[in-house]
Amino acid sequence: MFDLTDVGYVKRIVVGSTDPEKLSSQAQVEDELALLNRCLSDSPRGRIIGIEKNFSLLNIGEHQVVLQAQIYHVGFARRPYWLPDDGGQS
Repeated sequence: MFDLTDVGYVKRIVVGSTDPEKLSSQAQVEDELALLNRCLSDSPRGRIIGIEKNFSLLNIGEHQVVLQAQIYHVGFARRPYWLPDDGGQS
């Protein structure tokens, strides 16, 4: 049984684009998904404790740009040794 009181470290993983100035490439999205999968499968195993879903439609000149992102909050009992300490930033 998983209990939120056991969570001592939360990793925020952004999958997709949230900034129109820096659109994510397919390779970046695949890297983000690989990190998410590693967080959910390697030891210590994390659990998804929250998901944010972002969707924006922007008009840039004559073009419309769709920005989509999902932000996963993965909780761990402690910070995994293989996960670099980024000061709470992803």
